[in-house]
Amino acid sequence: MADRAPVRLSRPAARRVALAAQGFARPRPERPGIRDVQRVIDTVAVVQIDSVNVVVRSHYLPFFSRLGPYDRALLDRARDTAPRRVVEYWAHEASLVAPAAWPLLDFRMRRARDDAWGGMRRVARDHPELVDVVRAEVTARGPMTSREVEAALAHDLPRERDEWGWNWSLVKNALEHLFWAGELSSAGRTGQFERRYAHPARVLPPGVRAEALDPARRPSDDEAFRRLVEISARAHGVGSEQCLRDYFRLRPEQARPAIEALVADGVLLPATVDGWRRPAYLHRDARRPRRVNARALLSPFDSLVWQRDRTRALFGFDFRLEIYVPQEQRVHGYYVLPFLVGDELVGRVDLKSDRAAGVLRVRRLTWEPGRGSPGDRDELDDELDLLACWLGLMGVVWA
Repeated sequence: MADRAPVRLSRPAARRVALAAQGFARPRPERPGIRDVQRVIDTVAVVQIDSVNVVVRSHYLPFFSRLGPYDRALLDRARDTAPRRVVEYWAHEASLVAPAAWPLLDFRMRRARDDAWGGMRRVARDHPELVDVVRAEVTARGPMTSREVEAALAHDLPRERDEWGWNWSLVKNALEHLFWAGELSSAGRTGQFERRYAHPARVLPPGVRAEALDPARRPSDDEAFRRLVEISARAHGVGSEQCLRDYFRLRPEQARPAIEALVADGVLLPATVDGWRRPAYLHRDARRPRRVNARALLSPFDSLVWQRDRTRALFGFDFRLEIYVPQEQRVHGYYVLPFLVGDELVGRVDLKSDRAAGVLRVRRLTWEPGRGSPGDRDELDDELDLLACWLGLMGVVWA
């Protein structure tokens, strides 16, 4: 299998494979239900979480992009109510993943003392007694928010501000360390987007609880890397080593042996993509549609556009997140959603939900070269109207 000639794909064909793998080759359902939400979870495998709420919380948007107007309460219940269909952990970034993927990330949990952010490492090193008290409190009484744990412990120590502007107490750092280490999990979020910490036994469904909670039953690192790379390959359809690593933030020495094993077993097929200098891999079950007739506004955190080199190579679309760029240096805007029509990314729309005025504001629109025809504009107007209606806003206002 490993010596077979690589599959050759044109760039448009590879683009359609990628879109199909991400769920954009299916028509949107008329009345999306929980089975449709589950299908998106199964398809993309990882949904990034971000606290920015300019349009809507970012984890809701990938489902809208693929399903159209759906009830956000369905996703809330999938995350917050047993048996949970998604749980939180550090996968790509802070992410929602299927519960079965949680024990595969044990290698990351074990390195919490070395790989977590500074405040988490410091509290584990300098205040182990506090970490023990926090763990015991949440195990006994959770789910609890950070503020509830602080109140319960009457432990509001001086807070320190770091370069990101966060203002976490030692209790919050202890909670985040335990979350990174897999000793606590998240039972969901409050309406204010506060994480509700709980012991994993309260969160994980019975089907994965035994494997997840018993270190002796967790997969070996090699098996975990192999399974994570295959999940990534299914979600990509076709991708380079860099693509397959980036989905779960694996290091080269973790991903390369897994890729080689999957190639040897025929799960991944070596491939070449016209104009793409990197060696590529096609999942053996990837759909290869002849046409894709999609239309979607994409979250800037959508998994379709995570890997910037891949987005540029397949779509000719140079996408940069400008949220953290000073305003005077932004090219396309603050919260820019790529616009997908057919199998191409054709424009960028800087949007804001003005909830006080009850409107969706288009602050800037940039078409890709050669795009912006009346047909493109009609497609965008229809999608913006659909988005505004889904958000409960009265209409769209152009700057």
